[in-house]
Amino acid sequence: MTALVGAAAGGAGPGTPPEVEPVAEPVAGKKRRRWTPYLLLLPGGIWLLLFFVVPSIQLAGTSLYDRAGSLENGYSQTFAFGNYLDAIQAYWPHLVRSAVYAGLATIICLVLGYPLAYAIAQKSGRWRNLLLVCVIAPFFTTFLVRTLAWKSILSDNGWLVGFFRGLPFVPDDFRLLATPTAVVCGLVYNFLPFMVLPLYASLDRLDGRLLEASRDLYATPVATFRKVTLPLSMPGVIAGTLLTFIPAAGDYINAELLGTPNEYMIGNVIDSSFLVRLDYPQAAALSFLLMATILVMVFSYVRAAGTEEVV
Repeated sequence: MTALVGAAAGGAGPGTPPEVEPVAEPVAGKKRRRWTPYLLLLPGGIWLLLFFVVPSIQLAGTSLYDRAGSLENGYSQTFAFGNYLDAIQAYWPHLVRSAVYAGLATIICLVLGYPLAYAIAQKSGRWRNLLLVCVIAPFFTTFLVRTLAWKSILSDNGWLVGFFRGLPFVPDDFRLLATPTAVVCGLVYNFLPFMVLPLYASLDRLDGRLLEASRDLYATPVATFRKVTLPLSMPGVIAGTLLTFIPAAGDYINAELLGTPNEYMIGNVIDSSFLVRLDYPQAAALSFLLMATILVMVFSYVRAAGTEEVV
């Protein structure tokens, strides 16, 4: 009777374990957990500060120097914003050419890399690791050696040009080296792995049950790809295009070795301004123009793509 009265009164009867009130977490523990993410970001933040932010600020200051100065006599800071206007007027064709070459290379890499990444992720089976090694195998050789190999392949005395010249509709003076085609081919070859790997990472996470459900609903293979596969792999497409376009736009090795001055990109002009003409203010201005152009194009592309998840 006492137990019933106790239970009715909200108390615990005999044999009933007492209620344990939750122990409040110490304030120190909360503070420690709150600062943990920032402490993890600290090494990377310091690295970016020392090797990106500080050099960028210094480069911005250099771009505003008076171009009348020199390394021997020094430069004076006159905030010469006209350096940017002079750089655009003198080298706008190189900026446009860089964007066009990088854009063509990115599109070709996407067309070639998407089927390859899909085959490795969905169809390769036990050969997957071997195929991935084949994709990244070119990185075992330096960038310069790979480009020189393409110079040999595309040379006028090479087997490839000889094959094309043997066709009846190809003129005898046909050539590939020292043409825009050679530069774009070099860019495609050197940056194709940067497209394939993000696409593979995105397609590898694709749930096969969704594809099966699409087939069960009588969708054609084209409709399945357009409605299921492609939308789910868009993070990989965006990541791959960014990783391909950004370094390709600033590249100068391919244009230097596979092209002529008529195919020079903005990277070649910056290299010459820094190391040959020693025109540091103009070189810095061109560097910032290249950075600004790439940022505008990248942000516009990401916003138009309509996705926030990037692999």
